Amino acid sequence: MGVTSIRLQAEIEAPLEKLATKLDRSKNYLINQAIKEFLERKLLDEKRWDETLEAIDSVKSNNLLDEKEVNAWLESWGKEGELSPPKI
Repeated sequence: MGVTSIRLQAEIEAPLEKLATKLDRSKNYLINQAIKEFLERKLLDEKRWDETLEAIDSVKSNNLLDEKEVNAWLESWGKEGELSPPKI
């Protein structure tokens, strides 16, 4: 485990201290959790952006699904004889 030193602004330090006391957790734990959640969000944002670019390329290539097939598939969900997802 690495050690990193940070300087907290006063408007962050005081609420962090109060929250750590309230939750009976260390400031270190809360900071680590906040960074972990931030990184997970950023990775998810990056994944969504990559998927968006992929979808745009798919549309440009006219690699599309028929709307009627998609709607029929969605309407069959949870019913007897549920359809398989449409394929390109």
